[in-house]
Amino acid sequence: MDFGMPTLIENQDLHENIALCRELGLQFIEMNMNLPLFQTKQLEETEKLRRLAAENGIYFTIHLDENLNVCDFNSLVADAYMETVERVLVAAKEIGAPLLNMHMHHGVYFTLPDRKVYLFDAYRKKYRENFARFRELCERVAKDSGIRICIENTDGYQDFEKEAVDDLLQSELFALTWDIGHSHGCGNVDEPFLMERKDRLYHFHIHDGKGSKNHLTLGTGEIDLAKRLGLAKANGCRCVVETKTVEALRQSAAWLLENGYR
Repeated sequence: MDFGMPTLIENQDLHENIALCRELGLQFIEMNMNLPLFQTKQLEETEKLRRLAAENGIYFTIHLDENLNVCDFNSLVADAYMETVERVLVAAKEIGAPLLNMHMHHGVYFTLPDRKVYLFDAYRKKYRENFARFRELCERVAKDSGIRICIENTDGYQDFEKEAVDDLLQSELFALTWDIGHSHGCGNVDEPFLMERKDRLYHFHIHDGKGSKNHLTLGTGEIDLAKRLGLAKANGCRCVVETKTVEALRQSAAWLLENGYR
């Protein structure tokens, strides 16, 4: 398994992230597009990114903006996100990034006296049509590139999202990310859905958790890490060690070494 790190808020720039990645002997850095450091224009500096990767013996993956909403009913907004993904896929091909990670956007909901109604659920046909359009765009740009677009679980898939995920998985370009901390924090409600599709698991975000808290240092919580990492190894998955501080990442990297995973 390859182990990588997220881009950490304590690090001021890409060079500091690279230095930490090398110090810890990790293989890759997940560039997070929520940060101003990794917007589309920065990712399109492909010659620079290729050089930095080659000089430091690492590679990059890309975490798409968590606000990404290709199904927004405002077509101007949806089109902007579609263009973003198209341009990032082109950049990913040029820098040799093997995967993009994405969240499913829940969208807006209306609160009725007895329940919440998600607009994507109420207008499910339009929602699925928009994802079909997204899938077609991605296939046109990156079908034969070897890149995978991995869909990450967060706080429990809604039924309409499960349908959309299965629609995307009709294409080999798409796969699944299992974030084991997110999963634990919501009572593992997504585990049956993920395990039924475990042959499409391609990527893991690993961190420990305790109760509803996650992003904890490996070995300090209550997640069965051996079980999760065993599945990741069996599937040949990459793993982002997704702690949020430099010190927690150092301790987690040491835990992986001590327990024979690296």
